[in-house]
Amino acid sequence: MSLLVLEGLRLQAGARTLIEPLSLRIEPGEQVALIGASGAGKTSLLHALALASRPAAGTLRLGGQDGWALSSRERHQLRRTLMLAPQHPPLPPRQRVVTAVLAGRLPGASVARSLRMLFSPDQAQARLAFDALDRLELGARLWSRVDQLSGGERQRVAVARLLVSQARLWLADEPLSALDPQRAQRVLAVLQDAARAQDRTLVCSLHQVDLACRLFPRVIALRQGRLVYDGPPRDLGARQLDEIYADLLNETPSTPDDAPMTAAPPQAMCR
Repeated sequence: MSLLVLEGLRLQAGARTLIEPLSLRIEPGEQVALIGASGAGKTSLLHALALASRPAAGTLRLGGQDGWALSSRERHQLRRTLMLAPQHPPLPPRQRVVTAVLAGRLPGASVARSLRMLFSPDQAQARLAFDALDRLELGARLWSRVDQLSGGERQRVAVARLLVSQARLWLADEPLSALDPQRAQRVLAVLQDAARAQDRTLVCSLHQVDLACRLFPRVIALRQGRLVYDGPPRDLGARQLDEIYADLLNETPSTPDDAPMTAAPPQAMCR
């Protein structure tokens, strides 16, 4: 049975369409890269997959259950089977990193265990958090406060939270956007290796098209909320990449932050 089944799913924000009706299936254990220019709808789609955005039309089944046909309580239970790592994780500034990571274990934990993880982690819990952080080159930050971290370090804390979670579906929204290219590739390798080892399903949105095409067996591409490609990267040609990134190619970079995305034409990134 497919883990995720979307049939004619459409997302709206008022009168604005975020995602045009789309249908797709994602199987257990798959690793899928989600690409597209800024504003293409990647984050909106991930929020839909996380059952955080109610569709205006269509259905979304997770593990065979229609999430929005369930009661609020049942839907909350279903959400425990997934975890979303947002691009800008909302971490309380005074929170300790160890606590931020262990939050990935809270779904399904007893009240007593949750309180212990949040306020006084035991040795085993601290070791769990440390091991995840250490794989991401952040072990030394275990007892730091979140407000002492850089943006890239916060992103890696969000990835560490995924690594310790017991969710079967991992959704990562631009987890590499604040990282330099070398570290980004190492972090992605850790994330993918952990997903394979734990038999998790990974859906990861990326601006790094070269990494998406080189390291993921399946690529889904959006443009202006429309699904324009779904398949293996080897079949993603220059013409399709031009279409996917047409809006980006027509823009004039205004800040140095644009440089990583415009340094090479998208059609060169999957070759």
